[in-house]
Amino acid sequence: MKRHALTLLVAGLALTACTGEAADDDAKQKDPSAAARAVAREYQQAANVQEWRTACRLSTAALRRAMTEQCAPRSSEPTTTAPTPSAPASPSPTASDSPPTYADGSTMKPLPSKTRAPGPDRASTGPIKTGKPVKVPAVDDHPAGYGVLVTYTVSWPTDTSTSRKALRVVQQGGGWRIDQHEDVHDGDLGHGDPVPAILAGRPS
Repeated sequence: MKRHALTLLVAGLALTACTGEAADDDAKQKDPSAAARAVAREYQQAANVQEWRTACRLSTAALRRAMTEQCAPRSSEPTTTAPTPSAPASPSPTASDSPPTYADGSTMKPLPSKTRAPGPDRASTGPIKTGKPVKVPAVDDHPAGYGVLVTYTVSWPTDTSTSRKALRVVQQGGGWRIDQHEDVHDGDLGHGDPVPAILAGRPS
């Protein structure tokens, strides 16, 4: 009898543990701050590699209007350009076009170019790190939502620095979207979390 009661007790504890874990998973899925954090990371990853189709999809209508160069609709029809008139043929070289010569008949050597060696078109960026989302109130044309600090490294061939941005994440169209992004400078980090103040348009 005691063994049967002990078995029932162990089974009940296991069922309670499983139920608790399932409840925790549901809570995580329904946590809006977790969703805001995920969208902030995805948006910044896309922006860093200039994948504007994804970045614009994750932006509010207001932010897309502000990002006209990146988010303007592209026409699917090929564009045709008017033919340009051909340039006139260069005149044949004459004696006056010859490089200057010295008294001994030698010519001037070309000077070395001062143009810098070509480098990459843009810097490479490291993984996106996100801070804990904080609730931010509505301000001006920006609705209330969550503020998320994103951090990543920016590397050129001879230099590496850290870049930080404050993103305002709001609910729009049945999902979470980025509505505002502001740079966060090193001097903004000395007085606690700078995100709410920066997104409100005030110095931190």
